[in-house]
Amino acid sequence: MAYSGGVDVGSTQTKAVILDEDGAIIGRSLTDTGANVMAAAKGAFRDALEDAGRMEQEVEWVIGTGYGRYRVTFGNDQVTEISCHGRGAVHLHPDTRTVLDMGGQDTKAIKVAPSGEILDFCMNDKCAAGTGRFLGAASSALGIPLPDLGPTALKARKSVRISTTCTVFAESEVLAWLGKGKKVEDILWGVHQSIATRSMGLLRRVGVVEEVTFTGGVSKNEGMVKALEDATGVSLNISPEGHYMGAVGAALFALDHILASRIPKAVEAS
Repeated sequence: MAYSGGVDVGSTQTKAVILDEDGAIIGRSLTDTGANVMAAAKGAFRDALEDAGRMEQEVEWVIGTGYGRYRVTFGNDQVTEISCHGRGAVHLHPDTRTVLDMGGQDTKAIKVAPSGEILDFCMNDKCAAGTGRFLGAASSALGIPLPDLGPTALKARKSVRISTTCTVFAESEVLAWLGKGKKVEDILWGVHQSIATRSMGLLRRVGVVEEVTFTGGVSKNEGMVKALEDATGVSLNISPEGHYMGAVGAALFALDHILASRIPKAVEAS
């Protein structure tokens, strides 16, 4: 049995996944990236190995992805996170044709072929307004933990329109609305809708073709899922592995290498 590894070093968190040769996830881990990117990558991979019950030498090939992929120094190769999210999404949801990946620093809209090949993509790499960072600003302003933002937003009766398009000023606007007596849940629903609107701008550039799979850490936010479904008019694929999608894709590319390396040996044996 062969095993492959994928390590996705994101701006906020680092994820690692171990796959068996059938493409099944047997180990995973999640850790804060912090200032020492290399240490985060090594730590995440070590924890994923422990979760899988495997030794490092049993993993034949490891691929790094994410913004810190070149700091996965123990890995064998690197692949962009766009390719990895597309590949991972199609692996877990075979009918995926559009991927929306929302992380802590950026959001990506990706158009994929049935094979998982990337056909087109668009990302807001110069502004964090439509990302998890925007939610982080609201969390800080209101003193509400990030996991509670979505459930709180879904209690809204009347949305508050968030006009700022800059994360830097988001906290100020949230506090201003709070000072005017607006309910916390209504403010938060406005924040979620604002992010969904900005995400739609990216999705329209690549085309919203069903099925649509939502990946990244923000995919765990049920309020964000609802806001995006309202904006797109389609039901989103949400996987329990959504946070690990980039690492899953990286491990799949690593598995491709392992399986391809066996072909010449099989030919020689015949």
